[in-house]
Amino acid sequence: MDTSLISSDNTWALWAFLTGWAAISIYLEQKYAWASKVSGAIIALIGAMALSNLSIIPLESGAYDAIWDYVVPLAIPLLLFQANIKKIWQESGRMLTIFLLSSIGTVVGTIISFTLLKDVIPHLDKIGAMMTGSYTGGGVNFAAMSAKFEAPEDLVSATVVADNAMMALFFFVLMGIPAVSLFRRKFKTPHMEEVESNTSSDEDKTLAASFWKGKEISLKDIASSVATAFFLVAVSFQLADFFAEAIPGGEDAGIFYQVLGGLIGDQYLVLTTLTVLAVFLFPNYFENLHGTQELGTFLIYLFFVVIGVPASLSLVMTTAPLLLVFVLIIVLMNLLCSLVLGKLFKFNLEEIVLASNANLGGPTTAAAMAIAKGWNKLIVPILIVGTLGYIIGNYLGTGIGLFFQSLL
Repeated sequence: MDTSLISSDNTWALWAFLTGWAAISIYLEQKYAWASKVSGAIIALIGAMALSNLSIIPLESGAYDAIWDYVVPLAIPLLLFQANIKKIWQESGRMLTIFLLSSIGTVVGTIISFTLLKDVIPHLDKIGAMMTGSYTGGGVNFAAMSAKFEAPEDLVSATVVADNAMMALFFFVLMGIPAVSLFRRKFKTPHMEEVESNTSSDEDKTLAASFWKGKEISLKDIASSVATAFFLVAVSFQLADFFAEAIPGGEDAGIFYQVLGGLIGDQYLVLTTLTVLAVFLFPNYFENLHGTQELGTFLIYLFFVVIGVPASLSLVMTTAPLLLVFVLIIVLMNLLCSLVLGKLFKFNLEEIVLASNANLGGPTTAAAMAIAKGWNKLIVPILIVGTLGYIIGNYLGTGIGLFFQSLL
């Protein structure tokens, strides 16, 4: 039952909130030093979380779905129009390595969590499979594992509630880690230093205000940028859907077809690939487009608002408190392994937190974090690597699920 002040079908009011709160978050980040340190993305997330928990806005709405279905896909090409192709390939190899190292934390955390809680949470073998898949690649794997292991519907719903709350809280932690001086002393931070070096030295301006200083943009820039983004999304999604249907899938398909379908049948991976290819083939056209970073970043801020909405703490405590403990252990182990192994193998702090983010939240949230932080060189690599997590996650989830079933 919808008991919020703004009902879920009040579309205009919800869009006014989404765009308004995103704008306020950006304003605060650029106006005040404390907000710049916290980051506008966190302000957007926390504000939405608070209002949903106070029943001001609903936990679910078609307006939120539109952000996932339309706004995020449009933001991705806009933010890739200025991509440096050579740098992408250099960074992607490193990102894949730390992503795989980070996934070790997910597996270890799931095994520890299962061992501690298997006697007090029913069907934990199924939940373990679902969360291993989800915390390696994202929500796509969660759905696949829940269907594969035929988890009860009420169990799936309760796990989703716990997962949503944990992801919103954990995203807050990941966004905050790069601002902690302890981590900056212990790890290399070249991308953060690049952002800081590219800002003006005006002491009256925050770091965010200096980075997003005013730029010349024309009506033609806006029209060309938006139209090109729509075109790339339309073509990419049509191609991905065609390949997904044409390539054999399911458990009966061989591993070759499963991997192939996961690669060229994934909408976001095809979108990323086509956008990068277009930028490579038509560099002059894209170099002359102004304002694409600003347009794309504002769209991503709408996404930040939306991911804070489902984190209903009261709902978690009444329906899934033990499940929250279960996913908390996995998340903490993932972060710990990412930091320890990342330090051991000399990865940058930015690569480590993005890899952990891609493991637990998927490529979309990881790319959104890179965008919010201004780590532009890491946007495409984490999108590519995070999308590969969809494939890896299904295999890890299946293996863990079968292993847990043998122990019960």
